[in-house]
Amino acid sequence: MGGKCPHRKVKKRRLSHKTARRGKFLLKADDAVYDELVKLADEGKDAQGKELPVDEDLPGMGQFYCLHCDRYFANETVKDDHYRSKRHKKRVKLMSGPAPHTQLDADLAAGMGMPDNGLKLMSM
Repeated sequence: MGGKCPHRKVKKRRLSHKTARRGKFLLKADDAVYDELVKLADEGKDAQGKELPVDEDLPGMGQFYCLHCDRYFANETVKDDHYRSKRHKKRVKLMSGPAPHTQLDADLAAGMGMPDNGLKLMSM
């Protein structure tokens, strides 16, 4: 009659799902990160050259930051490992392409924004 509990695997899956979703909501949206990158490019500055304020609540006192991924790291080696990762490279490629969708685009697609009826014609 023995055997393993059938609910054991479900509980493990539930916990890993929660941790994945917790990290998702701490990140900035793609359009906010893209706007920061465009602003830095207009000023002629690099994403790496920005001086960061010291913050004791953040990992590594807030000194090791990836602007593309909106993440703080504990030290320089962890940040360098992140720069070589697949996730970071995909994010850089995404941010170097066309501008991501914004909330305005979503509203227009849902029919909640200003209507686009084309050019106005002269009526007589």
